[in-house]
Amino acid sequence: MNRKGKLYFRYGTMGSAKTALLLTTAYNFEERNLSYICMKPFIDNREKTNVIRSRIGIERECQWIYADTNLYQFAKELFEKNNAVTNWFLIDEAQFLTEEQVDQLAQIVDDYGSNVICYGLRTDFKSRLFEGSRRLFEIADTIDEIKSTCTCGHKTIVNARIDSNGEIVEEGAQVEVGGDERYIAVCRKCWRNKKIEQMKRNSLPFLEN
Repeated sequence: MNRKGKLYFRYGTMGSAKTALLLTTAYNFEERNLSYICMKPFIDNREKTNVIRSRIGIERECQWIYADTNLYQFAKELFEKNNAVTNWFLIDEAQFLTEEQVDQLAQIVDDYGSNVICYGLRTDFKSRLFEGSRRLFEIADTIDEIKSTCTCGHKTIVNARIDSNGEIVEEGAQVEVGGDERYIAVCRKCWRNKKIEQMKRNSLPFLEN
């Protein structure tokens, strides 16, 4: 196989237009008659149907990736069915992939020469790496940050989880799918300062007694 593909990881915080970039990339491939497929993990099924939808309102049909999906086997069967190798795989919410699935994507790149672009978050609401993101940082050929700006003007780093009152939440499961009502992207300093403010506010009743 003479084709040379690459495994890309494009990461950013929530609201950094990662999904919009994926969808515009798919549109450009379509205009140039390049074969591609859009995919995303089933765990993010907020839309209830197999579509990738951006906050700005554009969407495109996609293929679900389940926890037990063997992506290499999926690609092999797809290529055999179409009698051709798909040029591009566009993966949304790649942080939810398992380490094994990221390795399978790398194998697709190496064995078939397809290009795989993974879009996703770097870290969770506790600023810890997701499994899929960690593996992509370890083995991706190209890593690009999609930057966005905190309200204070600094670069966003943390995907802070919030409750119905807008308070930062520090406990809970790593994966809890949600949108603007559940998460805000902030810089590290604002994240720290807000947690300190909350701690002081919550301790005031005890200090007064």
